[in-house]
Amino acid sequence: MNFNATLIGQTVTFVIFVWFCMKFIWPPLMNAIETRQKRIADGLADADRAVKDLELAQAKATDQLKEAKVTANEIIEQANKRKTQIVEEAKTEADAERAKIIAQGKAEIEAERNRVKEDLRKQVATLAIMGAEKILERSIDPAAHSDIVNKLVAEI
Repeated sequence: MNFNATLIGQTVTFVIFVWFCMKFIWPPLMNAIETRQKRIADGLADADRAVKDLELAQAKATDQLKEAKVTANEIIEQANKRKTQIVEEAKTEADAERAKIIAQGKAEIEAERNRVKEDLRKQVATLAIMGAEKILERSIDPAAHSDIVNKLVAEI
């Protein structure tokens, strides 16, 4: 094999090219690669933290949901107790009002009965006087004989 000037020139050019690449191109390229590796590693660490934070947030949300359900059940239970209490109070008030209305009705009925009895007595007394007039064939003066009429009304 012959070494000629072309092969030596190519070797020298290749060595200069490698030296130039090592001096000026390789350091920025390695810096860019290291920066990218660091950014990727930071991104993965952030993703891991985000996953852990998400799990913590889900656990916290689950706990808060359980607490909210317990609180809601307590509120519902209190509302049911209050509803029962209100219904009982309303029943008591309704019973008292019913008794009051019944008593008023009975009093009104009794007063009306007494008034009707009194009217009936007066009518019976008038009918008795009219009957007595017919029987006696003479007129009885109600003003003169009011004590007889009153006595008759009291007896009836």
